Amino acid sequence: MTAAQMSRTVMRIAHEILEKNPGAERLAVVGIHTRGAYLGARVHRLLCELGGHEYPSGNLDISFYRDDVAARGAVGIIPRTPQPVVKDTDLPFDVEGTTVVLVDDVLYTGRTIRAAIEALFDYGRPARVQLAVLVDRGHRELPIRPDYVGKNLPTAPRERINVRLEECDDVDEVGLVQAGEGE
Repeated sequence: MTAAQMSRTVMRIAHEILEKNPGAERLAVVGIHTRGAYLGARVHRLLCELGGHEYPSGNLDISFYRDDVAARGAVGIIPRTPQPVVKDTDLPFDVEGTTVVLVDDVLYTGRTIRAAIEALFDYGRPARVQLAVLVDRGHRELPIRPDYVGKNLPTAPRERINVRLEECDDVDEVGLVQAGEGE
């Protein structure tokens, strides 16, 4: 995806959220760190513009809710991926009774979303939780299905989706990284 395609996709997702939640004033957008938080901020800005209402927003760090943290830090085991960098969770609104739209960049196994839901429920009981993702690459290990999908990109298990965002990578693009590239 190019920057222009990403922009159109995020705009479409914002429109779909408003269509699925007409007149919802108890609607909030929560991005999952790191790139999901940046995408969540984009979706939030568009929702406020399109909906003519200042919806609450926030971001969520799921580092301590992941089911692979112990494996990544186990003594004598060299982790395949680095330990996550802990960020701040910022939910400056009452989650209780709110329709929360979780936003992430890529949906793969569903484990990140499971962790995000668990973390979110530590702040209250939302009326509903919806999921918006920029890319759904398949290969679910948990029964998680997004409500809003920017692009379905079926991949092989060894391939990766590389989402780069202007806010942290100085460019907006989505690319497919083949097995063995960049490793």
